Amino acid sequence: MTDTTSPLPPSALPDPSTEGAAAEPGTPRNIRSFVRRTGRTTVGQAKAFADVGPQFLLPYAAAPADFEAMFQRQAPTILEIGFGMGEATAHIAALMPEKNFLCCEVHTPGVGALLKRISEQGLTNIRILQHDAVEVIDNMLAPASLDGVHIFFPDPWHKKRHNKRRLIQAPLVAKLAARLKPGGYLHCATDWQPYAEQILEVLAAEPLLRNTAEASQGGYAPKPAYRPLTKFENRGIKLGHGVWDVVFTRV
Repeated sequence: MTDTTSPLPPSALPDPSTEGAAAEPGTPRNIRSFVRRTGRTTVGQAKAFADVGPQFLLPYAAAPADFEAMFQRQAPTILEIGFGMGEATAHIAALMPEKNFLCCEVHTPGVGALLKRISEQGLTNIRILQHDAVEVIDNMLAPASLDGVHIFFPDPWHKKRHNKRRLIQAPLVAKLAARLKPGGYLHCATDWQPYAEQILEVLAAEPLLRNTAEASQGGYAPKPAYRPLTKFENRGIKLGHGVWDVVFTRV
């Protein structure tokens, strides 16, 4: 049966703590890991919230996370910031069952879509936090606790006056580097070249990180085999758009 849109069940309502109050005039806004978007869940997504949400959708808590308790096992843990509709997330989690994936996304239809994929594919190594990833990093992730971080296609904020809203900036990268174990990695991907250049510059300036790419490659890494080509990315490639992967490791 084809999914149709449906009002959200109470359990699928967005976390009120992600909404926040508007900044007072003249005060700067904090950088967040998300942009508010409207949308409605489908019947299938709402069913996934009800069926598997209680197991895979975790509450935000301003306290250090216990990954062993969270995933019911000891395994390398990867943080993903902003997974969209979860296509790449589910693909990578299925490809790497030996790893845990802690995934942050505030967009309710996207969370529902990933829960639906989890249910359909029988995935057990994903947990979702429907909360601002910046607060998750600040309050839930201990130093040297992560084995990797994925940030795929963050909002590029194309207009120059909006560049300051971009997620990948020095303060956040410093926090992520501190939470990576030595040898852990930070993998960013974007299809907007000016943002790719900024990401490369910011990561290269972080003393705890080292580029995996050769200088002859311009500092950009070949696309890792685990990152799939999504429908959105394939469409962009057909239109002649480039995609840049930046992969740094923790020293």
